[in-house]
Amino acid sequence: MAQINKPNEYFNTVLYTGNGSTQSITGVNFQPDLVWIKKRSAISDHMWHDVARGVTNAIRSNTNGAENSQSNYLTAFDSDGFTVGSSNDVNTNGSTFASWNWLASNTTASNTDGSITSTVSASTTSGFSIVSYSGNSTSGATVGHGLGATPKIVIAKWRNSAGEWYVYSPYIGATNFLRLNANAASAAASSIWNNTDPNSTTFTLGNDGAINGSGGNYIAYCFAEKKGFSKFGSYTGNGNADGTFIYTGFKPAMIIIKGTAINTEWILSDNKRSTYNAVQNTLTVNTSDAEGTGTDRFDFFSNGFKLRNTGANFNTSGGTYIYMAFAENPLVGTNNIPATAR
Repeated sequence: MAQINKPNEYFNTVLYTGNGSTQSITGVNFQPDLVWIKKRSAISDHMWHDVARGVTNAIRSNTNGAENSQSNYLTAFDSDGFTVGSSNDVNTNGSTFASWNWLASNTTASNTDGSITSTVSASTTSGFSIVSYSGNSTSGATVGHGLGATPKIVIAKWRNSAGEWYVYSPYIGATNFLRLNANAASAAASSIWNNTDPNSTTFTLGNDGAINGSGGNYIAYCFAEKKGFSKFGSYTGNGNADGTFIYTGFKPAMIIIKGTAINTEWILSDNKRSTYNAVQNTLTVNTSDAEGTGTDRFDFFSNGFKLRNTGANFNTSGGTYIYMAFAENPLVGTNNIPATAR
């Protein structure tokens, strides 16, 4: 499997300060296909915009609300970033914001690999795709994801009505699901993923209306693991400030963690808001809360990350957690940028 030597050509975190009008945010290093924005300095929703749904259409990972469109949200995907309008959710004057940006293919194409035809923007190099599809209420319906590799994470959301953000992970199994918009532990229902793991071409749906209702419009974000770029897995907490170490094979640029057996928040940290160890700046994906600071949460190392917090959201003794990690630098590569410790 080929290794990605320059991860910031496919994923990058960019911070900015709002001006209350309109502004172009640069420094992403590519034209993004998924832009996720969160105001750091105050309560505000997590805003997700992608190329498959159209640039002005937003869904919010901290709510189950339907997609909505405003001309003053995100207004353009640019060659080195994106442009925001005057909405307080993306550009409040004087407020600080974080954006997380992924590259897929900068275009969309029809995919007929599944029993439901999908519209896909995919990068087989980085293992990321954005998948739009319409439901048919059929248990066992399949949807093509375009990755050419089996996804380790699938996140699906009903666009045109209120519905949960359903999350698939092999570390909880296809009978079970998590909800990105909630702190709830994993639960079982065959009506979500139809008790069927994804494969290299498709993922499978049950007949729940929030993921596969007749006439419903849906969006899914699929992530396959790629050496030097992404790692998805699970760990067991030890309840100690000298916490569990998780090997990723790269210096992390971003991690998201979630407890699977107990109610915990979805915790997000990155290398731009916390530039040295210990990592203290966190945001909660399933709430509108402002950024949390001032308490040690993680250490980011050249080859993984280590827990530094004994709280239930991070490191309960014996607790099981899943994680998503994206790279700043691979541990070994040919980009001449060593993966040094922080």
